[in-house]
Amino acid sequence: MFRSHTCGELNANTINTEVTLAGWVQKTRDKGFMIWVDLRDRYGITQLIFDENRTDKIVFEKAKSLGREFVIQVKGTVIERESKNKNIPTGDIEILVSELTILNQAMLPPFTIEDETDGGEDIRMKYRYLDIRRNPVKNSLLFRHNVAMEVRKYLSDQGFCEVETPYLIKSTPEGARDFVVPSRMNEGQFYALPQSPQTFKQLLMVGGMDKYFQIVKCFRDEDLRADRQPEFTQIDCEMAFVEQEDILNTFEGLTRHLLKEVKGIEVDKFPRITYDYAMKTYGNDKPDIRFEMKFGELNEFAQHRDFSVFNSAELVVGIAAPGCATYTRKEIDALIDWVKRPQIGASGMVYVKCETDGTFKSSVDKFYNQEDLANWAKATNAKAGDMIFILSGNAHKTRTQLSALRMELATRLGLRKPDEFAPLWVVDFPLLEFDEESGRYHAMHHPFTSPKPEDIDLINTNPGAVRANAYDMVLNGNEIGGGSIRIHDKELQARMFELLGFTKEEAENQFGFLMNAFQYGAPPHGGLAFGLDRLVAILGGQETIRDFIAFPKNNSGRDVMIDAPSTIDTKQLDELHIMLK
Repeated sequence: MFRSHTCGELNANTINTEVTLAGWVQKTRDKGFMIWVDLRDRYGITQLIFDENRTDKIVFEKAKSLGREFVIQVKGTVIERESKNKNIPTGDIEILVSELTILNQAMLPPFTIEDETDGGEDIRMKYRYLDIRRNPVKNSLLFRHNVAMEVRKYLSDQGFCEVETPYLIKSTPEGARDFVVPSRMNEGQFYALPQSPQTFKQLLMVGGMDKYFQIVKCFRDEDLRADRQPEFTQIDCEMAFVEQEDILNTFEGLTRHLLKEVKGIEVDKFPRITYDYAMKTYGNDKPDIRFEMKFGELNEFAQHRDFSVFNSAELVVGIAAPGCATYTRKEIDALIDWVKRPQIGASGMVYVKCETDGTFKSSVDKFYNQEDLANWAKATNAKAGDMIFILSGNAHKTRTQLSALRMELATRLGLRKPDEFAPLWVVDFPLLEFDEESGRYHAMHHPFTSPKPEDIDLINTNPGAVRANAYDMVLNGNEIGGGSIRIHDKELQARMFELLGFTKEEAENQFGFLMNAFQYGAPPHGGLAFGLDRLVAILGGQETIRDFIAFPKNNSGRDVMIDAPSTIDTKQLDELHIMLK
C-alpha cells in the first residue's frame, strides 16, 4: 500500500508507530547534517526528519534532491518532536524516515502552494489543479461536498427521490440564451443544454413521482459576473399535491437544517415580505435584512418648498446611516462621487447630519428648517449621531440607486457580517412584466408559473395586475432560491402562452409535449430551485462563487486551464453540416 496513515492524523498517541506516508513536498529545510521536510496531503501536514546519524546514507542523500511539490512515499517511525508546532494537529510529532521513494518529480510551481499565495487570480485559474492543493480552495470544495451531502440527507429523509433528467433537450425562446448542440444524425437540427430541468420535473409530477429532487448542472449563455458562471448547479425540487405554504415550510426546514448542521447556527424566523414592500422599502427584491437603513419616502416633507430638484422629482427618498454624523466633508464628497459614477447614475445627493444635541445640519439648510429636517429624520428612523442620505428623481431609478448606496454604506460600516445569517421569503411577485420595446408581456419567473388563485379573473381584464403564486428565498442580500406553484390546467397554460405572445402553433411546437401531458391527469404541483454555488459561497462567508467550483470559468466564460471554448476540426464541422462564415 502507498500509505498506512494520512498526513493529518498522527499525534502523540502514535509515537513509536511504524508508518507509511505519501504526499507532496510542501517545503524542505536543509541544515547540512539534518533535513526536515513538510509532507502534505489533503488531510494535513506531517514533518519528516532525515538525520545523517540515524538515517541510511543513500536515503539521506536522496532527501537532499527533493524539491517543492515532489510526490514521495516514506516509511519511518513516529517520534516526539523537539520543537513542537501548536498550529497543526500533527505538531507534537515527526517521522524519522527510514525509506524514501520519489514517486514523481515536479517542476517549480508558478506560484507558492500555501494559504497566502503569491499567485494572482489569472495564473491560479490557469493552473487550477495546483490551486486546489492550497487549503483555502481545498477546504471550499470539501465545504461544498458537506453542504450537498446535508441537502441529500434532509430531502431523502423527507421522502424526496433523486431523479436524473436529460442534458440534451429542446431549445425554448423564454429566459436566457441557450447553449445549442448540433446533431450529427439529424442534419440542421440542434439540441439545447438545459437552463433548468423545469418541464421535466413537471412531467415527473404528472408521472406520479410526487417528491423529486436533483443536484443538477444547468447552462445559460449570458453575460457573466463574479457570482455567475455559464454552467452552474441547482438543487432542483418539485412536489405534487401542495400549496405554497407546504413548499415554504419544507424549504425553510432545509435551510434551517443546513445552517444548523453546516454552520452550527439556529435560525427561527423566516420573515415574509411582498415584492411591492421589498421594492418600496429596500429598492430591490432581494434585501439584506442583517441591518436596518429602510427607505423613508420624503415627498410629503420635502416638496412644495423652494428646492426645485425635489419639487420636480417623482420620488424623494432617504436612508439613515447609523453613526455617520461624524463624517467629514471629504468623506461625504467621496460618497457623492460614488453615487455619481456611471454604474449608479445619480446626479447628486443631499445629506442631513443628525447632531447629538438634537439639531440638524444639512446641505440644503437654506430651503428647509429644523422642523422639516426633523420630519425627514422621523420618516427615515434616524437617531442622534446618524446621517441621512437623500436621492430623488424617477421612482424606479432612484430606488435602485439608493439600494446600491445602502449596500455600499453597510459594507463600509461593517454591517454585512459573513457569520450572520438573515433569511427571508419574498412573495407575491407580478406574474407578468410588460416590455415596451417588444410591445408584449414577459413572464417574471417563467411561463409555467401559476397566478394567485384570487387574481385569476384579472388574466383577461388586467394581466399586468396579476400576482404570481411565486416566492424567492433571500439570504444576506442574495437570492438563493426561487420557485412557484405551477399551472397544471391546459386551458390556463394556453392562455398564459397567448399573453406571452405565442401563437397556438408556436406554443404547440415548443411545449406541446407538456400540454399533452396535462390531458392525462396533472396534479397540482409546485417547486423551488436553490442555486447551490451561491448558497455554498454565502454559507462559506464569501461573496463570489469561483472558489467553491472545482474548475470555474473566467469573466469571459473561458476555461483558461484547458483553453476552451476552442475551434474544432473542419472534418467535425462537415459531419455536423456546419459551415463557418
